[in-house]
Order: sequence, then C-alpha cells, then structure tokens
Amino acid sequence: MHDDNPTIHIERFSEAHIEGITALYNDPAVARQVLQMPFQSTEVWRQRLQAENDRAVKLVALHEGVVIGNLGLEAFSRIRRAHAGSFGMAVAVAWQGKGVGSKLLTAALDVADNWMNLHRVELSVYADNEAAISLYRKFGFEDEGLFRDYAVRDGQWVDTLSMARLRRSTKT
Repeated sequence: MHDDNPTIHIERFSEAHIEGITALYNDPAVARQVLQMPFQSTEVWRQRLQAENDRAVKLVALHEGVVIGNLGLEAFSRIRRAHAGSFGMAVAVAWQGKGVGSKLLTAALDVADNWMNLHRVELSVYADNEAAISLYRKFGFEDEGLFRDYAVRDGQWVDTLSMARLRRSTKT
C-alpha cells in the first residue's frame, strides 16, 4: 500500500493527547460535523479515556506531535450484537482531504477485522457530508437508511445516513 503522507502517524489515544483532542473537537467547523457538544473541557476527554475497555480502540492521528484526527471504534457489548461495532471520527479542517481519515480508517478496520473479529462495522454521518460519505464508501461502507431530523446543527434539524460495512469471508 502506498503511503500518501508519511508525516501522519497513528497511535492509541492516551493522556498525552487530551489537550489536542479537546482542541480538535472544540473547533466550530469540526464540532458541527460530529455529535459532540462545543466548548468541552479537557476533563470530559480525560473521563472518556479513563472509561477504557477491551471492546474499544481509540486512535489519534498526529502530525509532528499535534493531534489532527481521532477515531473511536467500539464493539457492542450485548451478546447478540457482539459481532458488530460502530465508530465515530473527526479530522482537523486543515487536514481534511489529505489522507488522515483514510489512515485512521485503515488502522481501525485492521483492528476490527483481525483483532476484534467484527463482522459488521456501522456508523452514522450527516447526510450532507459528501466528503465523509465518499471516504466511507471507498472503504466498503454501504448506505442502509436515512434518519430524518436526526440531530440539530446550526439550529436546524438535519438528516443522517446510516452506513455499514459487512466483512465477507475470504475462505473458500
């Protein structure tokens, strides 16, 4: 696989990244594309980090030590949904379209497939976020449904698209 941007490094989210994660999600342009509230404190992210469990992996994308992206993947805990998980991600505005999302998804889906043995990975994305939808489709995610008036953004109700990727067995 060709590495489009070797200056982007992926690693597990840790205490060292809390201020960077807080800054990422407090950028108004990033906050409007995710389901996080604006003006979150570093303590909110510290608590999320401390809520670590073995059914989740939390990644950061770094450039020269600065957090430029984040992805959290979690397998569902209910026994009848244990084959499935979901993720959410964000990329700093200046880094969108530069391979950060692809690197995060490559790393997360490797863990989902080869370590968590997930058959199904799902997500929700704002229906007008064409760049993100295109990225997800590139990784094999397919549209499953439209949630009308799912969330509020900029004082307006907005739709989200439900997408999922089913891992097919490669054994014959």
